Amino acid sequence: MKYILRKVITLIITLFIVSLLAFLAFQVIPGSPATKMLGTNATEEKVAALEAELGFDDPVLVRYARWASDFLQGDWGTSYSYSMPVKDMVMEKLPATAVLVLLAFVLVVLFSFPLGIATAKREGSALDRVMTVVNQVCMSVPPVFVGILLCFVFGITLRVFVPGNFVSFSQSPGRFFLYMLFPALSVALSRVAMTVKMLRSSILDEMNKDYIRTAFSRGRTRAEALRRHALRNALIPVIAFLAVTAAELVAGTIVVEQVFAVPGVGRLLLASISTRDFPVAQAIVVLLAAWVVIVNFIADILYQYMDPRIRIQ
Repeated sequence: MKYILRKVITLIITLFIVSLLAFLAFQVIPGSPATKMLGTNATEEKVAALEAELGFDDPVLVRYARWASDFLQGDWGTSYSYSMPVKDMVMEKLPATAVLVLLAFVLVVLFSFPLGIATAKREGSALDRVMTVVNQVCMSVPPVFVGILLCFVFGITLRVFVPGNFVSFSQSPGRFFLYMLFPALSVALSRVAMTVKMLRSSILDEMNKDYIRTAFSRGRTRAEALRRHALRNALIPVIAFLAVTAAELVAGTIVVEQVFAVPGVGRLLLASISTRDFPVAQAIVVLLAAWVVIVNFIADILYQYMDPRIRIQ
């Protein structure tokens, strides 16, 4: 219980620091949002008046405290560009990003576990050597290039989908998931390769330990020793890596959403930064940071469940 309590306290402190840094980062960006909002009608007097109305004249820590208090109460502010509640704008875009991240994570688990176990079972085989080369290639290719390649092959050449023509779930659930499969694969491919390599190395490390030799002496085959003894311990560092993967997939979707024109929070974040729509950008950054911290918190709890030796006494 103390372990979980300390992790919860760490989670809260981390979110506070991240929210503060996110708020401060957007305050030091050159240029005033008031100038952007006024457009061609901007004069020094009008800019000063609008900044005073928006509360920009207050000390930065006062503004942060006011913003954080409103954020926790569900008021994420109003968009400077669209004069709409930020919460409504983000929630409208969030489902597409959530589906993309979840689908990418499912692809990582679905492909990496069978491949990682298979290559560990057949260490030194032709399959192992081929997968080593494929892994190196996949890890070196950035998601944006994979996305462009998939658009060319499956969109333009094979015409499985129309690049840039996003299909919403309400229009056609089947076409929606088919379209989302390709950006998800773009994000997941490099992470699949890394997870396969990680799982293979972890399993082989466990297979060389004394308790596995004891299992062999009792008549266990290599496959039985791997499945019944080595795999559970080998999964502990892999779960840590998957937690990092789940967090990093969010960052990958920001670029991939641009390639496939997916109307998610990634595109909204980039657009809000370019237009200095700080309330929108701040809310998205805090939500993304919260996702990363919460995923790592869940991973820590899973460590404790799988290996009680990790508990903080």
